[in-house]
Amino acid sequence: MTLIQRSIRPKSSDPVRCHRPASSSPRVIYPFSSPRATGAKDLSFFTYHLLRTERPQLRIRCTHAMSSLAYKEMDRFSAPARLMIVSDLDNTMVDHHDPENTSLLRFNAMWESIYRHNSLLVFSTGRSPTLYKQLRKEKPLLTPDITIMSVGTEITYGDSMVPDEGWEVVLNKAWNRNIALEEAGKFPQLKLQPETEQRPHKVSFYVDKGHAQEVLKSLPGIFKSRGLDVKIIYSGGIDLDILPQGAGKGEALSYLLKKFKEAGKLPLNTLACGDSGNDAELFSISDVYGVMVSNAQEELLQWHAENAKGNSKIIHATERCAAGIIEAIAHFGLGPNISPRDSLDLLSYKPEDINPAIILVTLYIAYERWRQAAAENYESFIQSLKTICHPSGTIIHPSGVEQSLHEWIDTLRPYYGDKQGKKFLVWVDRAFTSKIGSDTLLVKFDKWELTDEGRNGCVTTFVLNSKPDSPGSFSLVHIHQTWLEGFAASTDDAWIF
Repeated sequence: MTLIQRSIRPKSSDPVRCHRPASSSPRVIYPFSSPRATGAKDLSFFTYHLLRTERPQLRIRCTHAMSSLAYKEMDRFSAPARLMIVSDLDNTMVDHHDPENTSLLRFNAMWESIYRHNSLLVFSTGRSPTLYKQLRKEKPLLTPDITIMSVGTEITYGDSMVPDEGWEVVLNKAWNRNIALEEAGKFPQLKLQPETEQRPHKVSFYVDKGHAQEVLKSLPGIFKSRGLDVKIIYSGGIDLDILPQGAGKGEALSYLLKKFKEAGKLPLNTLACGDSGNDAELFSISDVYGVMVSNAQEELLQWHAENAKGNSKIIHATERCAAGIIEAIAHFGLGPNISPRDSLDLLSYKPEDINPAIILVTLYIAYERWRQAAAENYESFIQSLKTICHPSGTIIHPSGVEQSLHEWIDTLRPYYGDKQGKKFLVWVDRAFTSKIGSDTLLVKFDKWELTDEGRNGCVTTFVLNSKPDSPGSFSLVHIHQTWLEGFAASTDDAWIF
């Protein structure tokens, strides 16, 4: 028997079939029938089929809806977010000295399993949109709810990165990019950064550390004489950014917090995370917790010593990068900091923190380790899958092939250890759960694999039925997978689960 049986090829427009026990007939559930399918996160699940329809009017309506709802990405909760993490990327969330991305994957698993459904993830980076997107291709980063880029001069929402036009209006005050470029260009010590790093509200240069102080003393007076109210940020021992006075990572965060407060949805707790000079502003905002990761640069540590040494809400972590963020969550008591990558034992969680996302994240980590032959018991993973999956459940491969879940599980055995000694990373992104029936849950997420051959991903949907005889337990009755655009595997058999 091959891994994928090709005898059944359902049409892509087929509804999800939610199988009941043999005593009752299967019922058909259309994902868009959910009463919760009114937000951007739910819309994306069913628009895939609508956008492929031959009826143009449906495509137009659907596209317009997606565009307008993207602006509401930050408003997807009916109550304030439990936690908002605002993190720098390079050498904070991402450890460039960790080729296995160990701490980043630990954070990913923790966030998707515990926090994604009721908290906000914000990336605040000095990178331009071009370099930010490049980093996303290279590293297993999660999709943030909000992205602050170009040293706080650009704010966007959701995966579609819809810009905050109100922030652009704020930054236009007393700003003239041409004058800033003209005057700074008169300093031979300054070397203009690549075109991708020059943004509407940011002019960026390189400057050697030995010349930095001389330039930093001279520029403010020159700009003031030309009527410009600017902010000059020097970070990393080489980067010099000229911004409007109202810009910067700290100002961008303050702007977001003000918007949340005006909407009555100020996050219960906010944790700022950074490693360099351009992150200092994040730690200057009142009522915000802060963590300088253990590998923080001298310029940030010096700022802390001079400005915030007695502030108990800011710590210097003992762990590097994302591991330091996990450490800070525990230090400040902001919530659970258990990552499924540290413990696959669901008993290590408090009962109130157990949810379908924890189960699916744990399942995929176990699958990753099983393929790597890191699992101690060869057969236990197979049996665990069969226990979770309903006997009449089905799985639809991204190729469109449908198969019985239990028959599919039996085909997995030859793949045990086939990735041993090779690159094989699995992670889950954008995991959201919706109740679509009195005893039925739909969990939608992006599932990614990174191998020596490249990166593949698909939108995955789990349909789970609660077990009447075991409250809080679920039976997996259907899996549906659709390739993410541009990330299909080279062959059908290269994607197993």
